[in-house]
Amino acid sequence: MSVNKVILVGRLGRDPETRYMPNGDAITNFSLATDEQWRDHNGERQTRTEWHNITLFGKLGEIAGQYLRKGSQVFIEGKIQSRKYTGKDGIERTAYDIIGNEMKMLGNRNDGFDSGNNNAAPPTSNPPPAAPRRQPPQQTPTTPPIDDIDDDIPF
Repeated sequence: MSVNKVILVGRLGRDPETRYMPNGDAITNFSLATDEQWRDHNGERQTRTEWHNITLFGKLGEIAGQYLRKGSQVFIEGKIQSRKYTGKDGIERTAYDIIGNEMKMLGNRNDGFDSGNNNAAPPTSNPPPAAPRRQPPQQTPTTPPIDDIDDDIPF
């Protein structure tokens, strides 16, 4: 048995780029920064930032392209996929991409959102739909007592 699962929470390093395949499916790419902080032996705070290449397909990619912006905080769940390429210097390298299959927008309403664009919704988690209002239970009329109950109860 093997497992290839990644869970990341971080901030976008650039606006998402969405393109479409010939069949109309969306592919959206962006970089995601995750930070690790600790104190060294001198008590000084140290920070290390890791950058992750994220790829989202289909409807998930369209949503990310529409609502996410540089600086947006997001939760991504997916898998690691490697690819080989040859750099400009002729050396073969390996890149690791995260193929996301779940995304949740985090943060507040203005997190990474361009307030000058009034036509787009801010990148927030979709609130759960409001529960339908329940009507108070209908009072059922009480049934009148039955007068012809047989009193021949054996106890």
